[in-house]
Amino acid sequence: MGQNAATTEMQVAPDDAPHYPDVDRTVVAVAKEFAAGSTTGLHSHVRAQFIFAIRGLMVATTEAGTWLVPPGYALWLPAGISHNVAMHGAVSMRTAYLRAGDVRNLPRDCRIVTVPPLLEAALVALSAEPPAYDTDGRGGHLASLILDEITRAPPTPFALPVPADRRLRRLAQRLIEHPGSPLDIDHWADEVGVSRRTLTRVFRAQTGLSFAAWRRRLRLLQGAARCADGEPLARVAASLGYNSLAAFLSMARRELGTDFAHLCGPGPVPRR
Repeated sequence: MGQNAATTEMQVAPDDAPHYPDVDRTVVAVAKEFAAGSTTGLHSHVRAQFIFAIRGLMVATTEAGTWLVPPGYALWLPAGISHNVAMHGAVSMRTAYLRAGDVRNLPRDCRIVTVPPLLEAALVALSAEPPAYDTDGRGGHLASLILDEITRAPPTPFALPVPADRRLRRLAQRLIEHPGSPLDIDHWADEVGVSRRTLTRVFRAQTGLSFAAWRRRLRLLQGAARCADGEPLARVAASLGYNSLAAFLSMARRELGTDFAHLCGPGPVPRR
């Protein structure tokens, strides 16, 4: 996402807790706390990972795109996916490492999902158990419940996929660096050397979004991260190309079906 004063000051807080590759349990859950402005650094796991935000806003990046994880939502990461997670505000995380080979029907792609109360309670409870819990006891029951609930969790639109096409990937990176750019689709088509028709067709085919919808999604994710860092939202909205805060918030509700404040983490949305 676009670089700003908040992100440039982020400190790497390596995700150095054990990822339990040798623990003979299908699911291991742990609690983690991160300071505002920290990142995990780029890393991967031999297990799949389910990253749940209790408090604070997380923004994960992978080769495939950007993933916004507000409180009450989780990021599903298949095993072996290199990723970096940036913390916007102090973050309280509950993460489950899953030995995906033991389980069928788990997602094969990165996605953000809603975490219903039952799944949240099970994650919190299992994270308080030792990694090598009794599989026939409370820990085993919680692990089975977590597996079942993850497969049922509905996906959400808090993702920004990046096109695979080299030219369009370069375009996407330019927009990520300058999300408020007023330049239109015809300019960007000329910039990367494709026709408008080709840009439109390939962009939708490779991201699932139209070019215009992708730009709106980018601005929403950028705005949420900067808001969670404490930047006044009216200033954020103006820098993202909106004439008024009301116009930005109206767009957010249309796109996501929820109040923008919900994406920014706990506390009121800063408006001035």
